[in-house]
Amino acid sequence: MEETIRRSGKSDSESSGSWWRRRSPRSGSCVLAAFVFSAVLCLAGTLLVVIVAGRLLSGLTERWGDDASTPWLADSATLTVAVSPAMRETFDGLIAEFNGLEKDTPDGNTMRVQTVTLTPQEMVDQSVGTPPFQALAPDSSLWLDQLERRWAALQDVHQATDEEIVIPLGNRRVNRVVRYATSPIVIAAWEDVARDLGWPAEPVGWREIQAKATEDPSFRWSHPSTSHASGLLATLAEFYAGANLTRGLTEEIATSEETLAYVQAVESTVRFYGEGEDVILERLAAEGKGFLDAFVVQEQLVLRWNRMRPDEHLVALYPTEGTLWADHPLALLALGGGDEPAVTGNQELVFSALAEFLASVEVQDHLLAAGYRPTNLDIALDREGSPFSQTDAVDWRQPKTTLQMPSASVVDVVQHVWWYIKRPTNVYLVVDTSGSMGGDKLRLTKTALHAFVGQIRGDRDQVGLIEFGGEIKSLKPLQPLDDAHRLSLVHHIDTMEANGQTALLDAVWHGYDSLQRRADTEAINALVVMTDGQENASRVRVEQLLSRLKQDTAVDVVVFTIAFGRGADENLLRRIAEAGRGQFRRADETDIEQLYRVISTYF
Repeated sequence: MEETIRRSGKSDSESSGSWWRRRSPRSGSCVLAAFVFSAVLCLAGTLLVVIVAGRLLSGLTERWGDDASTPWLADSATLTVAVSPAMRETFDGLIAEFNGLEKDTPDGNTMRVQTVTLTPQEMVDQSVGTPPFQALAPDSSLWLDQLERRWAALQDVHQATDEEIVIPLGNRRVNRVVRYATSPIVIAAWEDVARDLGWPAEPVGWREIQAKATEDPSFRWSHPSTSHASGLLATLAEFYAGANLTRGLTEEIATSEETLAYVQAVESTVRFYGEGEDVILERLAAEGKGFLDAFVVQEQLVLRWNRMRPDEHLVALYPTEGTLWADHPLALLALGGGDEPAVTGNQELVFSALAEFLASVEVQDHLLAAGYRPTNLDIALDREGSPFSQTDAVDWRQPKTTLQMPSASVVDVVQHVWWYIKRPTNVYLVVDTSGSMGGDKLRLTKTALHAFVGQIRGDRDQVGLIEFGGEIKSLKPLQPLDDAHRLSLVHHIDTMEANGQTALLDAVWHGYDSLQRRADTEAINALVVMTDGQENASRVRVEQLLSRLKQDTAVDVVVFTIAFGRGADENLLRRIAEAGRGQFRRADETDIEQLYRVISTYF
């Protein structure tokens, strides 16, 4: 296998085992993979049970105390469905059509469906508590499996505790599941890039992507983090490719040195990770072809893009090693344990009616027109008028190889071990603690920084912090985010105080200069910059900084800028982010913690 995949900066004669040991920050022991596997699962499992149980109990106390009122009536015929962002537009259109039918329940209530948009991970997080929805529609059944595993862990906690507490427990958290659409995971590339990779004459897979990125440093490709369906499914496909299998992936095989070395070689060429497919398309629309050369998405999004931008053609590459599918389930939750409000009989009827509606030929035709593959196999993909018959950008006969979905335990292992083999990160948090940041602003900023530090899990990632007011107040240099450095950062964040003016440009210059001098080309290098005010104290001039950020250098540095509050200079922050090929985000004083969590998915 090491002869068919090129390792960045390494000789083909080097073995995968020796290469892995040199790249790993851990010891050179041949039991590295087993150590990573056991340590990660033990730590993750313990933290998961404690954190989730704590959140659940807290949520029950806050939302379902003695004075709490039921959020929906006992005969409610309104079903709330949590929908993933990538499916939102299509699903909402179908729901509008369903509601227009004005069906009634036997007791005379009109059936209604309403939606809330959440990432699949947010759906799972809320579903183990007391969610404000009764059904969920993630991109993949992976999230339903994850939900059931977390629910089972909560039952174990309940059985082990001696406290008299009420937790709504059942055998399963998901009551009923139907699937209404599918879409294989593909590598989307611009047509000229696809041809350069060998399409359509030759099959293209992870080996070709990795080889191209290794040979051409300007080649940029990405897949979402494993907290999103396409990112996790693509990562599972990489593990299958590393094991040279199409089915039967086990925990032992997934954590073997050879498999881990293969996946790390592919992941080492990723430009950055990210939030999900819908954000990728938004940035493509805003930034054009210079944003990325290739990226992982569901096949449906290739067709969607080409409808919107017929002059900028994307091609779907089906990994020759095999791929997995987004199977788009619709699931009804089992609610009603303890003090938790139950799914009403009418809501169950609405779910059944919605499931029947989604399975109808008319709706399946609509899903096909939107670029999804229907679950009704009697509908031909290549029929006249089908989007699959009108283009060579996608191929209805592909994928040639469909990988077997691994067990939930294997998926859990892969998702956790990925943090230790993905492309590492060097990121500076550049934080404004000028006088205007006092009070609630500083408190919320500290909470957001804690969230960011908590989300970065791999100890190959290095995080530093630059605190600034009228000058750079303090600097926590980049260090691996092991337990000691994590505690040190948390302590420093807790002791920050607001005072002084705003030397934003000096702080950004210092962070950028530090990353350039470090010259770590194997890592994702980034600045996350936050301010609530106007630049008024820097020695560096605006054009001087922007010019430097735009220069071609050996080390790419991605710059995220966040405007916090109404007084921030949004125009300047936007210009800095654009020059740094990153993103500008606006935060109000209520969502900054979630914003930092989202940004952490890029690393």
